[in-house]
Amino acid sequence: MDEQTLRDLLYDEHEWKNIIGKQVEAIDPQLYLQHYGVSIEDGAPGPGSGRYPKGSGENPNQHSGNFYDRVNADRKTNPVWVDPDTGKEYHGDTALAHIYGMSTTKFRALYSVSKNEERRKKVATAKRLREEGLSLDAIAKKMGYNNDSSVRALLDDGAKERQDQAMVVADYLKDVVKNSVEKGKGYIDIGKHAEKECGCSTTKLKEAIEMLKMEGYKVYPRGMGQVTNPGQQTNVVLLCPPGTEHKDVYDNTKYDSITDYEEVLVNDGAERKPRFRYPQSIDSNRIVVNYAETGGTDKDGLIELRRGVPDISLGDANYAQVRILVDGTHYIKGMAVYNDNMPEGKDIIFNTNKHEGTPMCGPKGDTVLKPIGKDPKNPFNSYIKEDGGQSDYLGEDGKWHMSAINKRADEGDWGSWNDLVASQFLAKQPQKTIDRQLNLTLEGKQQELNDIMSLTNPTLRKHLLTKFADECDSAAVHLKAAAFPRQKYQVILPLTTVKDDECYAPNFNDGETLYLVRYPHEGTFQIAEVKVNNRNKEGQKIITPNAKDAIGISKNAAEKMSGADFDGDTVMVIPANKNFTIRARKTLEGLKDFDDKMEYPHVDGAKIMSEGQKQREMGIISNLIMDMTLQNASDDELARATRHSMTVIDAPKHELDYKLSEEVNGIKALKRKYQGHIADDGKYHEGSSTLLTRAKSDAAVVKRQGSPRVNQKGKDWYDPTKPEGSLVYKESTKALYNEQKKVKDPNTGEFLKDPVTGKYIYEDTGKVKTRMQRSTKMAETDDAFTLISDADTPQERAYARYANEMKRMANETRLEVLRTGKIEYSKSANKAYAKEVDALKAKLDISESNAPRERKAQALANSVMDAKKRDNPDMTKAEIKKHSQIALEEARQKVGAKRVEIEITDEEWSAIQAGAIAEDRLRRILKHANTDRVRQLAMPKTKNELSAADIRLIRTLAAKDGITNADIANRLGVSASTITKYLKEEKETK
Repeated sequence: MDEQTLRDLLYDEHEWKNIIGKQVEAIDPQLYLQHYGVSIEDGAPGPGSGRYPKGSGENPNQHSGNFYDRVNADRKTNPVWVDPDTGKEYHGDTALAHIYGMSTTKFRALYSVSKNEERRKKVATAKRLREEGLSLDAIAKKMGYNNDSSVRALLDDGAKERQDQAMVVADYLKDVVKNSVEKGKGYIDIGKHAEKECGCSTTKLKEAIEMLKMEGYKVYPRGMGQVTNPGQQTNVVLLCPPGTEHKDVYDNTKYDSITDYEEVLVNDGAERKPRFRYPQSIDSNRIVVNYAETGGTDKDGLIELRRGVPDISLGDANYAQVRILVDGTHYIKGMAVYNDNMPEGKDIIFNTNKHEGTPMCGPKGDTVLKPIGKDPKNPFNSYIKEDGGQSDYLGEDGKWHMSAINKRADEGDWGSWNDLVASQFLAKQPQKTIDRQLNLTLEGKQQELNDIMSLTNPTLRKHLLTKFADECDSAAVHLKAAAFPRQKYQVILPLTTVKDDECYAPNFNDGETLYLVRYPHEGTFQIAEVKVNNRNKEGQKIITPNAKDAIGISKNAAEKMSGADFDGDTVMVIPANKNFTIRARKTLEGLKDFDDKMEYPHVDGAKIMSEGQKQREMGIISNLIMDMTLQNASDDELARATRHSMTVIDAPKHELDYKLSEEVNGIKALKRKYQGHIADDGKYHEGSSTLLTRAKSDAAVVKRQGSPRVNQKGKDWYDPTKPEGSLVYKESTKALYNEQKKVKDPNTGEFLKDPVTGKYIYEDTGKVKTRMQRSTKMAETDDAFTLISDADTPQERAYARYANEMKRMANETRLEVLRTGKIEYSKSANKAYAKEVDALKAKLDISESNAPRERKAQALANSVMDAKKRDNPDMTKAEIKKHSQIALEEARQKVGAKRVEIEITDEEWSAIQAGAIAEDRLRRILKHANTDRVRQLAMPKTKNELSAADIRLIRTLAAKDGITNADIANRLGVSASTITKYLKEEKETK
């Protein structure tokens, strides 16, 4: 049999390449000839024969039962197929699939279709005979059954409607595509882990896709550039309507043609459940606004709720960051707490700094509440928690109703934030404090490396070593240090009865001094120094003594921290300690009574700053303030830069004249004085001038290809100019390219366009250019001391030593990874730990289900960026980068793309250590696992678990009025976080 004949026999070109591939020459042609056969339409006796019996091809009769009969008959022959290349034997259905010349997936799909078609025929026959008056026994005899139970099953209304699950999934996918086409889209992502989006198994999804291909649906792959990683690509596989051509899915304007799975199959496909529920709206008559004139400014952003009202209950939480839809047109955003002194007839008080006369619900710019966004799936223009963000309550009518509360963050969410200390804060502290924290960080990392090296599980050791090396590289660039003792992140809530130098903080000791730091942090003059007063009655009532991660402060204390408000702002809380000094200065004179909204109000015709530009401008001014601080700028100069920083932060929201601020505060002069320098190219530059700001600044490198390799002696790619163990990148084969320019009409001077495509015409300039990509200066240097400024400050030298040590540990770790083997798989352990293995598989499925959503987010972000680039052709690379990051984050929020970590139990860990999980699956589990939990299991430290009596004491004390988490912790000799952990576990078990 020639190659073309074989191609014709195969379903499509894709299957030709993957099923036959290199085996064409090795396959016995007679094997195919004897199973090819002809159909009944070709004059064959009986049902026909061969690979494509009646109904198995792309024709109206493809859903035939003949294939079903043929398979059942061939199964009785105990079929065997031998791979001509490997000699491996295949039996049963796998052998039949090979004999028929198709993939096992297509085999199962065809069998499912023909089986269900055959059953429908039998149902129709049984029903007809019953209508003719035959008894069940008579029908059974006529149809060849041993008894009437089979006939009863055929006539059962429920049973006759049952379909194979693959067909259920196929029908579901057809509906998704149909609905998508009606909305002007048309493609759905069926790539890796898409089965999690559908709510079915991988096998059933593949079978369903094969069924749809038989009906003319098209499946095409395509790549999409990652908006935040130029040069990187996300690959998707798309299911498209019949008639779609491959080129259609490569039309850049159709990124947004990839639709969402709006429903998911549940109960084995018996029903469909919507993924998104539009928020429940409340009537604005239930709300009272507390304006600036009546004290609203002191609690700006706080939402006060009537306790005991089901549709606005916070559940088990005492506070949460929420969004509430109002009148279907506006929404409230801010921190919500309970208030037991509510005005009669009102359920919600909203505090605002806006003045009386501003309508509660009005047009944008003249309203207290915010108008909803245009996106029907994101009316709040904000992400709502996927787990616990929306809830239901049991109404008085005995039915379940949707709550009006939509949580963005809940009590306990803020305390879990990363507790590392940013250089933005630490580098502005006393040198001894800087040295202490950096040295503690290095000592901790070295001990962590020693602990990882002691592990006996090689797969786990490689996983943790790889993560460790990545973390060291990141630490060298981002320059973050270890947390201070008992340091925590807390969300701030307003109290009107605490002094400006006091706070209510139930997770800290009464009477101790706390330093509150909010980012972005410009200087020590923005640190609030407060003393804990846990006797405050207002705090006890609103925040409660057992709050997990909240701290109550005054409006003025919040204002000191670069104008913080109470709609979810957080602070880093550092308790005072005799072993180190935290410097906190009084507010600079130049910042007192400064109101950017009064100084730089919007002027008609002035450019309004976008959110993307705000991020870029904040980076610029923050770097300037850091460079100024390290070079001992005067208080007046720091105040000028900080005033501009505060204006930039508020510019988009309040449409401030930031250009006037830049001029009045002399920002250009400050840049010349503190950032002007002669660079390596011999030219004058302004920008990052000290190691602290240069570390993360852009460095252009030749475009790279593929993943980096580890620099090793003896390897072809070894680079003797770089340390052994460092990363070596291969330059892209497409790095060099011919520069082109638009062709102009010599007569008109206008750029010429192709008359057919309408696109501009280009010609070579004769110059060869090099494609570059962005990295950071710290990532590209092997010696951090090369980034130190001419001022050569002690802060820079401390951080340079720190960065070099991190780089050294990363290089050593990568070399160790190469020397580590892999875990031995144990079948007996897999059997012994079957329960734990199944549990880990289920958790892995959930975690991997994020992959299709992430691809959808990339598609949406690409669509947004395409539109932005068309509308703003003069965007700089920096602006594109910032806008891309924002677009991707917004897209992730829209589609619910979010990493779901695997929490490994002690029993599951035992299964892993016993070798019950194969290498590949274990790597995937570890990839999605909670790294801190893995480290805790792998490197257990000596810890004192609380006894049952201690836990009972915690519950007893927590129920008493005025007893804080810190009080209980001191009583038991543990940390306050330990107390909140046990109280949280108690709530979760109720």
